[in-house]
Amino acid sequence: MLAAATLLAAACQSPRPPEPATPPPVRIVGWKPLASWTGRGNVQTETFLSDTGSFRIRWETKNESRPGAGTLEVAFRSGDSGRVIIDAVDQKGVGSGLSEVGDMVRWYYLSIDSANVDWSVTVEEPIMGRTVVRTDP
Repeated sequence: MLAAATLLAAACQSPRPPEPATPPPVRIVGWKPLASWTGRGNVQTETFLSDTGSFRIRWETKNESRPGAGTLEVAFRSGDSGRVIIDAVDQKGVGSGLSEVGDMVRWYYLSIDSANVDWSVTVEEPIMGRTVVRTDP
């Protein structure tokens, strides 16, 4: 009789709710600065190594000496041969921008060609990661 009561009590219990599913990981991207430069006129930067071959370049031009005469051109060049790998910026006049460019893992340097403007250039490289978004209360 006790066994029957135990079975009956177990059968009357409501089923346990299923465990919540773990959400899939979400890909996140952070950006680490590689180098920054400021100036007026032409510059060839020091070489830097890319771990990913992907870049984000931030640039700004200001203080144009003659309206409409300012230019800024930025190219990524091979640290080995000096050839142009990526034409990253071609700005006329005052302005700012952000662009993402990429090639492959290697040594690079920038050639920054400018006339009649002050400029600033920052190169960043992505850091990839994953996170799990929890929905627990």
